[in-house]
Amino acid sequence: MSVPSFQLGSRKLVAALLTAGVLGGVGASALQHVQWSAHAQGAPAVMAQSAPAAAPMVSLPNFTAITQQAGPAVVNISVRGTRKVSDDEDDGDDADAAPSANRGQQVDPNDPMQQFFRQFGFGVPQQGMPRGFGRQVPQEVPMAGEGSGFIISPDGTILTNAHVVKGAKTVTVKLTDRREFKAKVLGSDPKTDIAVIKIDAKDLPVAKIGDSKTIQQGEWVLAIGSPFGFENSVTAGVVSAKGRALPDDSSVPFIQTDVAINPGNSGGPLINARGEVVGINSQIYSKSGGYQGLSFAIPIDLAVNIKDQIVSHGKVDHARLGVVIQEVNQAFADSFKLPKPEGALVASVEKGGPADKAGLQPGDVITGYNGQAIVSSNDLPAAIATARPGTKAELQVWRSGKATSVQATLGGNVSKGEQVAGNEKVGKGKLGLALRELTPQEKRASGSQQGLIVEQAAGPAALAGVQPGDVVLSVNGAAVNGIEDLRKQVSQSDKSVALLIERNGQKIFVPVQLG
Repeated sequence: MSVPSFQLGSRKLVAALLTAGVLGGVGASALQHVQWSAHAQGAPAVMAQSAPAAAPMVSLPNFTAITQQAGPAVVNISVRGTRKVSDDEDDGDDADAAPSANRGQQVDPNDPMQQFFRQFGFGVPQQGMPRGFGRQVPQEVPMAGEGSGFIISPDGTILTNAHVVKGAKTVTVKLTDRREFKAKVLGSDPKTDIAVIKIDAKDLPVAKIGDSKTIQQGEWVLAIGSPFGFENSVTAGVVSAKGRALPDDSSVPFIQTDVAINPGNSGGPLINARGEVVGINSQIYSKSGGYQGLSFAIPIDLAVNIKDQIVSHGKVDHARLGVVIQEVNQAFADSFKLPKPEGALVASVEKGGPADKAGLQPGDVITGYNGQAIVSSNDLPAAIATARPGTKAELQVWRSGKATSVQATLGGNVSKGEQVAGNEKVGKGKLGLALRELTPQEKRASGSQQGLIVEQAAGPAALAGVQPGDVVLSVNGAAVNGIEDLRKQVSQSDKSVALLIERNGQKIFVPVQLG
């Protein structure tokens, strides 16, 4: 199983985001208020002074009943196949093994611009050697792995994770009654990590599908799966958070739980206290390769949407807006005069795409989608992930210091959809840029009539990642056609400016704090 990785928290500590199914569960203690009484000889009993009202009793769900009800519909999935590896990859056969983070080309963790441009396809040469030096041609190696799934129809339709069956030549499903069947993959969607497989059987036990929209933070949930091949293992915990966006380009509003999940749980069900499936265990966040209290499940509502498309059409068509967005930090909020550092900052708009047709512009901050608040930039692609192409969307937008709204019609699949740019660090001091206007030849080459080219970068601009050769297109959302335009915008800014930078055809906003 391929395992994506990402960085959270300190950039010095890299943690792997493992593709391993999870299911949240239970963890609480019942508190009983005890009233003490004091007895004096010849006097009636007196209650303890100022005793508070008794706390309500809390009981644990019946995990035995839930397991007996839902367990027979959970299956073990084993796969065999091959995958391509190069010299910078592990070639172990554990499909749920954790790979080392940041393989291949090395990226300076303290250089956010370098990380951003690598994300969008611009490789970074390894230190001390030219790009491609010492690399071998990718080779096919045997692959074997195990995962989990659950039956959703009596005739053998099963839901699991796409990464469980990725690259599989053969897929074998084992039921709780120990019968085994060869399965056919009806379709998979790597973007949401959902796959649908089918076995030739009838009168099978079926998992009860719930409503993931109704689950609440702190609610008890249960996971059943095959961690490390230990079939029909049950673990429990609570829902830690809802709508959690992860920096893995999946656009899934994950359910976060604290249930004990490990490799092999992938594709298994997340079950509530009523025995209903509310999610599909998909990923864990770990520094060790094993469970560390952070597990993520795909909401069942989204999974059923994807399943319906696969069963009906054999493929999935995702909605898209056609923008590249960035996180809004405090420096951006100051630059764009936002009340709070919330929303999705539009760095660039796909020409002719849905956002372009709707009138969205670089520098707009999307603060709402169909009435749903966009707090983190990842909230936007997560919201769009549940929509179909052609859906009408009302976007709440912050533009030029004022709130407005934009009507857009979401488009269909393209190669890149909504992308999220990395956060940029800033330093204190002067702007630190030496700039000049573009020559006519440079304007023709770039296809733009505006912008200033960076001759030298120092101070806070350099710390923010601006480099010689970058083109400054706008300041705080206002187009820059000359040096005076830039000076005017900088003079009107209090704490920081947001520079729209173009490098190698890619655009990103960079916040630069002013001294």
